[in-house]
Amino acid sequence: MKKLKLLSPIIGLVILLSGCASWADRGESITAVGSSALQPLVETVAEEFQNSNPGRFINVQGGGSGTGLSQVQAGAVDIGNSDLFAEEKPGIDADALVDHRVATVGITPIVNKGVGITDISTEDLKNIFLGNITNWRDVGGNDLPIVLLNRATGSGTRSTFEKWIMDGETAIPSQEQDSSGMVRSIVSDTPGAISYVAFSYVTDEVNVLSIDGVQPTIENVTTNDWKVWAYEHMYTKGEPTGLTAEFLEYMLSDEVQEHIVGDLGYIPISIMKVERDWEGNIVE
Repeated sequence: MKKLKLLSPIIGLVILLSGCASWADRGESITAVGSSALQPLVETVAEEFQNSNPGRFINVQGGGSGTGLSQVQAGAVDIGNSDLFAEEKPGIDADALVDHRVATVGITPIVNKGVGITDISTEDLKNIFLGNITNWRDVGGNDLPIVLLNRATGSGTRSTFEKWIMDGETAIPSQEQDSSGMVRSIVSDTPGAISYVAFSYVTDEVNVLSIDGVQPTIENVTTNDWKVWAYEHMYTKGEPTGLTAEFLEYMLSDEVQEHIVGDLGYIPISIMKVERDWEGNIVE
């Protein structure tokens, strides 16, 4: 009898833990995949949400906007994070997806600190990525070979950069990275390097370039004076329900929009002074 009494608390604990595990697995977790430019914001908000909602989990992964859109369309994830409108991505049925715009992101060229310039013309920037300009001295910088670094094909950051800087042309083949954080790190460590990242990834490890005398600032994005920007979308397949709907509602709450969004270098939708459609036209 003593042995039975000793075992009974253990058996009870096993039953309790089993019950908790099954409860945690009953639809109390969702997955959001896609844009690495949006990833820091979603991760931060997910952590805040989870702290207030024990036992409810938001799994956030990167992989690029193309991955986010294709995965949510396939029903493989609950949310597809994207810097692109679904209409911009070939193979995506935009009519099957619901767009939740949660922020705006500015995108800026970044360079290694040793290149010797702080401003560049749109034409020169385009020609650097087309391979027509290969030394920084040709644009007023130091005598240093230019080292190009691109985001991978499928990246919304890359698509936005090419749309507004490359005028539809594609950059020459170069080293490519899936992660904006890795892009910044490589540019910081590589003499002559240039790439582009969302404002939220800019640190004092690298220098930013103004374009045609316009600084990459939040204020200039809100007025469209700085044109290299995009909406941050969180797409769902159909109208969201359950935990997905609750998390998206929290993303758009005043608590998140007025504090976390701006603190991380993103731009709240509410302060934008212009609106653009998926083709890039200003909506009157």
